[in-house]
Amino acid sequence: MSILLDDYEIFKKKIKMLLDIDLDGYKSHQVKRRIGVLMDKVGAKDFVTFYYKLEKDVYLQKEFLDRLTINVSEFFRNPEQFEMLKNRFIPLLLKRFNVLNIWSAGCSYGAEPYSIAIILDELRVKSFNIIATDIDQKVLSRAKEGVFKGEELKNVSSQRLMRYFIKDGEDSYRIKDPIPSLVKFSYLDLLKDPYPRDMNLIICRNVIIYFTQDAREYVFKNFGENLKIGGILFLGNTERIFQPERYRLKPIELFFYERVK
Repeated sequence: MSILLDDYEIFKKKIKMLLDIDLDGYKSHQVKRRIGVLMDKVGAKDFVTFYYKLEKDVYLQKEFLDRLTINVSEFFRNPEQFEMLKNRFIPLLLKRFNVLNIWSAGCSYGAEPYSIAIILDELRVKSFNIIATDIDQKVLSRAKEGVFKGEELKNVSSQRLMRYFIKDGEDSYRIKDPIPSLVKFSYLDLLKDPYPRDMNLIICRNVIIYFTQDAREYVFKNFGENLKIGGILFLGNTERIFQPERYRLKPIELFFYERVK
């Protein structure tokens, strides 16, 4: 007896071969909703037609990836949590480790890792490494440019704006040196690529909410394994870890988890 696959299942398999993206890790209703507008735009009434169009058009492939990865970039998103990071958790990590190895996972346009770099500069921390990764090469290119719209700086105080940014157009700002040089950007797919090892702080905010339960468990497991004992994981407001002990993590504050033995 043969098993018939529907159009979307076939589409997922073909996308994995074409773009090396595993859509099984993403919630299907969210993927379908995100790319539905794009399908209408190119006149594709079904996934078979849409795939054939994708296969022949590199620019459409880039737009597809852009729709798939919802890119939101905002400095100090949820400011009270970044204040807690600055005043409580980074000092705690500095007592535990001589060098801070920090990873911003799913960094989008770079506001998150740059926010961390600003905090470390304000605290006059000297020994640290910040790596920032994303699945979208387009947003990584923009992140390296370090130019942001005014709305992305709404949580930046006037003091920080004056110290760390320079006007770069009617409603855009460029982040000043040396902050851009403090962050190393690179491509990484959380669902298939090796994770950076021996991290002291991992920030992954508002990324895994789009993943299936199995994919979330995979990511949490890898976060736990790649944090040093005593290291901290910082998640977004819509993300919680149930049974964190399964991943060698324990909650220490809302949205903050510590790696334990």
